[in-house]
Amino acid sequence: MSEEPGADSDSDARSEFDPVSFLEDAVRIPSHESPDGMREFVVDLLDDEGADPAVVADGCVLAEKRSPAPEAGPHLVLNTHLDTVTPHVPFERGAARGGERGAARDDARSASAATADGPDEVIRGRGACDAKGPLASLLNGFLAADPDRGRLTLALTPDEEELSLGAAALTGRLPGTDDRLDGDLYLVGEPTGLDACTAAKGRFQATVELSGTAAHAAEFAGANAVAAAEDALAAIRTFDDGADAHPQLGPPKLTPTVIEGGAATNQVPADCAITVDRRSVPPETAEGFRSSLADAVRESLADVTDERSSVDTAVTLTDRESPFLEAFATDPDHELVRTVAGAARDAGDAVGLPSGRGGGVRPFGAATEASYFAPAPTVVFGPGDLADEAGAVAHAEREYVRVREVEAAAAAVEEAVAALLG
Repeated sequence: MSEEPGADSDSDARSEFDPVSFLEDAVRIPSHESPDGMREFVVDLLDDEGADPAVVADGCVLAEKRSPAPEAGPHLVLNTHLDTVTPHVPFERGAARGGERGAARDDARSASAATADGPDEVIRGRGACDAKGPLASLLNGFLAADPDRGRLTLALTPDEEELSLGAAALTGRLPGTDDRLDGDLYLVGEPTGLDACTAAKGRFQATVELSGTAAHAAEFAGANAVAAAEDALAAIRTFDDGADAHPQLGPPKLTPTVIEGGAATNQVPADCAITVDRRSVPPETAEGFRSSLADAVRESLADVTDERSSVDTAVTLTDRESPFLEAFATDPDHELVRTVAGAARDAGDAVGLPSGRGGGVRPFGAATEASYFAPAPTVVFGPGDLADEAGAVAHAEREYVRVREVEAAAAAVEEAVAALLG
């Protein structure tokens, strides 16, 4: 980052970036219909800081810092997204209320860190925790960094809440694209309550298609596709029987979510379709899941001798331009995990967070673009929660993040980057 004339040191110049003030401005920028306003805001900030950002891959923002010895250390990538879900929720800053207060605070620690605004102040609004709060912490870590070895890349994507086309293009997962990142380590900003999240289930969607033959319902004729759904649902229900639980993520889950079939109330139905939601664990891939489910459904119909016997089956993955977000898992003992978790504990102590808040190591509760970075070691980390004791937080009308957690996350990312690239 460029230094103002007369500045005493790099640290003096870096102190100008305030992650909380940044978040206050960012939450005011609607990014539910288009990320353009947020992208312009971030690019202007990076330009002002001399970071030389580039907009690539249909809207991703990249910026890089190289050490004097880029080959002597890892390539660390800081990633999060610029978009939010609908609708926009206005910005508000004020005292915490209800479930926003969280666990009881450690009085001795909070007293030393208290301010006139109170220790439980929060920022509310769309994107407060998903993921503009995490973005503020990553920006702080990037702008503060002065790596001695390796290199550091900030990679911000425009459409994580939709199809993740930006992340897929950045990582060479779209036809005609190359991997622009090629990182050794990835830190992905999402609301984790300041825990280092090392794994997440994937999410696939597929349709079980049953094709029979129409006939008059009064006749013993035709091949009833709706009746065959009974067997297909049985195959879905027992699909994971005997499956091994993943050590971090537990068992996979398969849920039938939508069923459609039949055209007339007096006709043997020729078609039926069952949509399923799959929450996968490593090493299952989308295609591996599709193929296995197709075999299971065919086997369920193989021995029937009634009107279902002539029903054909097929399983197709839902069409999408980008790959599905598959499950990922990083070794909980990896240096990246230990570094981020330790930095989070240090930062939490420094700002007076409750004992036990942050610094844990656990899986993340939702699918993320971290999927595209695996198998490279990847940690999901940031301030805020997907849900609290009162209900949903991220993607909800009551979305918020605690101000002290934003401060702690920013300090933690700064400390972790320095430790990994120092």
